[in-house]
Amino acid sequence: MTVLPVINCLDFRSAKERLMLAEKFIKKDDWIHLDVADGAFTHHKSWRSPTELANLRVPYKVEVHLMVEHPERQIDAWIAAGADRLIVHAETLTQETARAITAKARRRNIPVMLSSSPLTSTAELWPLLKHFSHFQVLAVDPGPANQKFIPIVLKKIKFLRNFSPSAMIEVDGGVNVEVARTVKKAGANLITSSGFIWHSKNPKKAYRQLQKI
Repeated sequence: MTVLPVINCLDFRSAKERLMLAEKFIKKDDWIHLDVADGAFTHHKSWRSPTELANLRVPYKVEVHLMVEHPERQIDAWIAAGADRLIVHAETLTQETARAITAKARRRNIPVMLSSSPLTSTAELWPLLKHFSHFQVLAVDPGPANQKFIPIVLKKIKFLRNFSPSAMIEVDGGVNVEVARTVKKAGANLITSSGFIWHSKNPKKAYRQLQKI
């Protein structure tokens, strides 16, 4: 199981501290997951500065989760800041913006995942699936970290795995060891983790536990 520690912070100082702490247990070129919440698509705002990220020059691969309205207006800045993969939400896209985002990312060799909130149905996703090769299943409401996993998303994971047997399918939100086992069985092969890692007495041990699933 590929595990991505989540950076979901209110300010640059807190984000920088977690990014530096991650050096103790993830290797160069491993992945981290950066939550970008704009306070419009979400109920809260997170730290979300591409310029500050670029200045940090982190040694990890960075996946940027754009929980924002109009992601097509922001992808250039995040790619320039060093994003290695982008995640955009079905709820914020039209057919036109989905085509534009994936075409631009393809030209720059940046993979893009399609995400959806827990209550977004597979029927609502269906028209957009053709534009994407990889998918994220958000298992909590968009926004703050440390929410509880919503089991209804298991059906969506299974649907996406049947739709695309070779896709990367990531589950984001409320992941602990038990949840990791459950979503892996449903078809996921990537997970993110915030509270289980960062609130542990030993973040390195927690990270390794998830990797062994």
